[in-house]
Amino acid sequence: MTLPVVIVGGLHGDARRGAVRELLAAVPGSVALHHDLATATEGTVRRLVRDASGELSRGEAPLVNDCACCALRADLLPELWRLAADGRTRLAVVELWDSVEPRAMAEVVATHGGEALDLTNVITAVDPALVLPYLANGDDLAQAGLAAAPTDRRTVGDTWARQLEYAPVLALVDSPEADDENRALLAQLHPTARRVATGSGELARVAFAGFDTAAAAAAQHPACALLPQDADEAGVATLVWHRHRPFHPERLYDALEDLAAAAARSRGRFWLADRPDTLLAWDAAGGALCVENSGPWLASLPDAAWELVPAARRAAAALGWHPEHGDRCQYLTFTSPGLDRDGLVRLLDSCLLTDAEFAAGPEAWKRLPTAFGALLDPVS
Repeated sequence: MTLPVVIVGGLHGDARRGAVRELLAAVPGSVALHHDLATATEGTVRRLVRDASGELSRGEAPLVNDCACCALRADLLPELWRLAADGRTRLAVVELWDSVEPRAMAEVVATHGGEALDLTNVITAVDPALVLPYLANGDDLAQAGLAAAPTDRRTVGDTWARQLEYAPVLALVDSPEADDENRALLAQLHPTARRVATGSGELARVAFAGFDTAAAAAAQHPACALLPQDADEAGVATLVWHRHRPFHPERLYDALEDLAAAAARSRGRFWLADRPDTLLAWDAAGGALCVENSGPWLASLPDAAWELVPAARRAAAALGWHPEHGDRCQYLTFTSPGLDRDGLVRLLDSCLLTDAEFAAGPEAWKRLPTAFGALLDPVS
C-alpha cells in the first residue's frame, strides 16, 4: 500500500502546529510525525508520533555525525515505512522542526521512499504579520537556539526565505496584526504560491494535490529560478534588474554591503568580467549575503555537454539568449517595503563595466582585480 506523505514546515511555530492540527482533524486516519531537534545538544533527537486524539508513540534517535538533520533523515523513512506497512494510515503529516528546510526532506522522501511512499505536497505555514520580522532577522540560527548542527552557519532570515519560497502551498493563519503591507510582501516574495487560509477547509484538499521535486528544484536553481516580477503595492516594491554587460569585480565587491542592505530579500544570478564562464548565485536576506559558484554558464560549455543539462535550464537559457553573451546576464530581484528603486538601479549600473572597459574585450577583463577570490576560491 502506498502512503501519501505531506510535509509541513516553517519557522512560524504556532502557525505550523495549527496547520498540522487542522490536517489531523480533517483527514480521518492521518498521523503526524515530528522530530524535535532542540535536544540535539544532549546527543539525541526526539520523535513524536500522534493523531487527532493525541500521542501514539515517542522515541529517540541518536545523532549522526553530530548532525541533528542527519539523524532526522535516518529515522524518518523507517517510521514512514512502518506506517505504510501497517496499512491503517491514510495520510502521514511530516511536521518539520523550526529551522529544517523542506527541500532536503522532500527529496529524501521522494528519492528514497520507494513504492511505499508518495510525496503529495509541501506546505509552509505562515503568520503574515511575522514575514518581515523573520526575513529581516540577520541573527545566526545558533544565536536563536535553532541551529541543526554545531557547524550550522545559516541565519534566521535566509532560512525563512528558503522555507517560504520552496513550498508551492502557503498555509496562512488569521493574524489580526497583519496589514496590507504584510500581504503585499508575501505575495511579491512568492507570487506563484497557492495561498490557503487555515480554517477554510481547503488545506486537507491541497495536501493530496501532488508534488514534483525535480520541478521544485529547478524553480530554485539560480539559472532558471522562478523569480518575482516588477511590482509596487501597499508600500512594498519588487525591482527586477536585468542587464547583459558584466560586472567590474572590484566595484561590485565594494558595493556588496550596500546592496545586501538595500532590500529585505534579494536573489538571482550574475556574472563577473574576470570570471566569464562562472554562473554566480546571489542570495540575500536580513542584510546577510551569500554569493556562490553555481557552475558554468551554458554558453561556456561544448555542444556535447548540453545533453547533460536539464531541459528546464536549457529552455530558460533559450528564452533570454544573447547573440554575444549567450545565457550570461545579470538578473537580480530586490523586494522590500520602502525600496529605493532609483538609487538601487544607479548603484547596480555603476558596478557594470564602463564603455571603455567593455570595449577592451574579454582578454582584458580577465586581468581585472579578482576581488571575489576570498568568497569564491577554495582555500588549498
